[in-house]
Amino acid sequence: MKKLMTKWHVNRALSADKGATAVEYGLLIALIAAIIVGVVATLGTQIQGAFQSVVDAL
Repeated sequence: MKKLMTKWHVNRALSADKGATAVEYGLLIALIAAIIVGVVATLGTQIQGAFQSVVDAL
C-alpha cells in the first residue's frame, strides 16, 4: 500500500510540473507580445515621420 501511495505522489508531482510549465510558457509569450507591441508602436511613429518628411519634400 505504501508503494502505491508513493507512486501516486510522484505522478501527482509530475503532473503539477506540467501545469507550471504551461503557465511559464504563457507568461513568456505574453512578455514577448508586449515587447513586440512596444517596438512596433515606437518604430511605427518614427517611420511615419520619415515618410512624412519625404512627402513634404516632394
